[in-house]
Amino acid sequence: MAATNVKAAANRDLAREVAQRRTFAIISHPDAGKTTLTEKLLLYGGAIQLAGAVKARRAARHATSDWMEIEKQRGISVTSSVMQFDYDDHTVNLLDTPGHQDFSEDTYRVLTAVDAAVMVIDAAKGVEAQTIKLLEVCRLRNTPIITFVNKYDREVRGPLETLEEIEATLKIDCAPVTWPIGMGKTFRGVYNLLEDRLLRFQPGQERAAVDAELIEGVDNPRLDDLFPQEIPTFREEVDLIREASAPFDLELFLAGLQTPVFFGSAINNFGVQDVLRALLDWAPPPQERYAGERAVQPAEKPFTGFVFKIQANMDPKHRDRVAFFRVCSGRYQPGMKVQHLRLGREMRIGNAIIFMANERVTSEEAVAGDIIGIHNHGQLQIGDTLSEGEDLDFRGIPYFAPELFVAVRPKDPFKAKQLQKGLKELGEEGAIQVLTTEMGRTVLGAVGQLQFEIVKHRLAGEYHVDAVYEPITLHTARWLSYPDKIMRETFEKRESGSMATDVDGNPVFMATNRYNLELAEERWPDVRFHATREHGEILATD
Repeated sequence: MAATNVKAAANRDLAREVAQRRTFAIISHPDAGKTTLTEKLLLYGGAIQLAGAVKARRAARHATSDWMEIEKQRGISVTSSVMQFDYDDHTVNLLDTPGHQDFSEDTYRVLTAVDAAVMVIDAAKGVEAQTIKLLEVCRLRNTPIITFVNKYDREVRGPLETLEEIEATLKIDCAPVTWPIGMGKTFRGVYNLLEDRLLRFQPGQERAAVDAELIEGVDNPRLDDLFPQEIPTFREEVDLIREASAPFDLELFLAGLQTPVFFGSAINNFGVQDVLRALLDWAPPPQERYAGERAVQPAEKPFTGFVFKIQANMDPKHRDRVAFFRVCSGRYQPGMKVQHLRLGREMRIGNAIIFMANERVTSEEAVAGDIIGIHNHGQLQIGDTLSEGEDLDFRGIPYFAPELFVAVRPKDPFKAKQLQKGLKELGEEGAIQVLTTEMGRTVLGAVGQLQFEIVKHRLAGEYHVDAVYEPITLHTARWLSYPDKIMRETFEKRESGSMATDVDGNPVFMATNRYNLELAEERWPDVRFHATREHGEILATD
């Protein structure tokens, strides 16, 4: 009886800890203010004491979440960081995704590991191309979205116009939760429509305000005293919004059909705390995850999870490889043994780490929703599932067909092995796609030019290999699957000049132009040409 009570208590503790987790990503178009919002959330969470905005090359300090040297030089985020902090009895896992469009593939994978997302909109520019793409990826899993309309400390579009554009372009219903008072030099703060109060902030603060004045009620005369010029327009807009907009509905939000909208200025702390509060109050705790035959519940006792990102050489002093691992159930404990299901063997997780931007701390334990880093020497790949015994397979980690290509070879032929090792590791972590043609030529595929620059930079800095990069004329690539072995042999023999394999050995058709691709699809109606594939997906029939 005593043992049963202890077990029941342990299960309750696990369920309670899982319920306190919030795991989310911040998504946006480049330069919308995503990195600044990230740091302000960390500031409120007490994870950092001083926020340092990215200010391109001349910045004296750089955003905590940007750790790669080329990020510091350019003032952009090109990798995905994971940051964990505690706030108001919750453990928050924040995934800061690349904003640059060239790194959308890495961002898409990160979105498979979260339970919610914060979408940052530049109030001056409105809805931009990368935001549209990222929201489409979130829709694949009905991920709940919280919207933050940023930069109201500048002269920007009116809030009504922004709401209309979000609804028309992104096809999602908006439920404004806060509303701005003024903009630019006359930006006074944000008013919470649900709580019917204004929390006034002072611009230019780098630390969280602790003595902000609280003003309640839209008709409060204190508002007229403080902001006589801005309040008449503010009241008109609030009346219109309350009549025309649907109120916030938690069920619609959790279904991904409605987004609560917050206005503010991340750089000045306006509205940031409201976003953090919404994440804790409304965003879902870790949800069930489908793993082949069944759905895994987050409060189940057996430990399970999947790798969604590989990062090599995070510490330049030590040539390390860290697998970013989303815990889906159970509890991680140092030294535990798990089954590596792809390799079919047991694996010991010795000293997993948790992340605070570029700082790493040994993790004593982790539960569903947490992101841990697992040191490894190549045995873990994107999409790998680990479990305490059960044969599971968490799916949904995407790869996307590249659109830009270069051939690569080492300047020094004696460094060919070093080049291949570096490309293999960069390919496994998703930084680039590495294709090998039938003639043995190495081709790099990307969705944006900056990816090639990053690979060149990292090959030289981390692997000490100088390479020659030669542009080649290719339109796109497609993964292939066949109805049978005979069709595969026939196709690959006749189309040998267009064939390659990826890092996992999957067959790839490389089209020199759109007509070439359309002609091949027409000529081979029984062969399937795939623009995307999932990790672990066996496309070719042997």
